[in-house]
Amino acid sequence: MSQLTTHVLDTSKGKPAEGITIFLFLQQPEDPVTVGWRQIAIGTTDTDGRIAGFLAEETILEPGVYRLKFETKEYFEKQALVTFYPFVEITFTITGNEHYHVPLLLNPFGYSTYRGS
Repeated sequence: MSQLTTHVLDTSKGKPAEGITIFLFLQQPEDPVTVGWRQIAIGTTDTDGRIAGFLAEETILEPGVYRLKFETKEYFEKQALVTFYPFVEITFTITGNEHYHVPLLLNPFGYSTYRGS
């Protein structure tokens, strides 16, 4: 299993959210060229709301501040739904090499997250 995993649940349907593009960024505050963030991964959720192989299993993320960006507008547009949030960003800290699971519970007008296991 990858060190970092995520999944998206559409709470308005009670089902996984398929087809959401997710970017992973690492904060680079000392690098003005990248405006503070460097993209290190991208993937799209499958029928289970997860991304298989988001990071290679052997990848160990360095300690630091990371951000997941979920492109939610396109997901809701495909369903002919309006959303208040065109994207959702979750910023979190990695401090060691243990597993980090960052789920997103989503509906067109709200969302929540937590550190899972």
